[in-house]
Amino acid sequence: MVKRIVIAVTGATGAVYGYRMLLATKQIKDLETHAVISHGAGKTLKLETGLDVSDLDGLATFTYEEYDFAAKISSGSFVTSGMVVAPCSMKTVSAIATGFEHNLISRAAMVTLKERRPLILLARETPLNLIHLKNMVQITEAGGIVMPPLPPLYFGASDLTQLIDLTVGRVLNMLGIRTALMREWGSDMESASED
Repeated sequence: MVKRIVIAVTGATGAVYGYRMLLATKQIKDLETHAVISHGAGKTLKLETGLDVSDLDGLATFTYEEYDFAAKISSGSFVTSGMVVAPCSMKTVSAIATGFEHNLISRAAMVTLKERRPLILLARETPLNLIHLKNMVQITEAGGIVMPPLPPLYFGASDLTQLIDLTVGRVLNMLGIRTALMREWGSDMESASED
């Protein structure tokens, strides 16, 4: 059976996380991806990477418009293995925390929570204020996972793309999708850290 996941990209800084997520999932056999890229994400993507939304569209199995409430992923009867929002703006965090289904991203996230499926938010903002923190607590209490994309520096990655891909691999692993991007802590890493 084909596994399905939802990948959403919002306008927060770090659009490269959504791009690298879609690139990684494109290589996985028997994985169907359903992508929503917000209008703001298109602007951030262009600014940060030079890519256009059309460059991402071809990486997903299915792509939906930001306000397409008739999309398959807007219904709980459409079964997925979970959803990731990479990156996730504080506007989207707020919408999910309060149940404000103003676009397909927040609607699909609410569907994911109500169906008790994994929802992973790569929340991007710094520093965080109390409103941000309370919204993230609310999402966590509802069953979501807030995972700021903090790079795992202990693996000794040599460039930014490797650091991003380590986070992408970890997120996919949390959705039950194993890739070569996921590295586990092992004896080789422990011995390297003792030097």
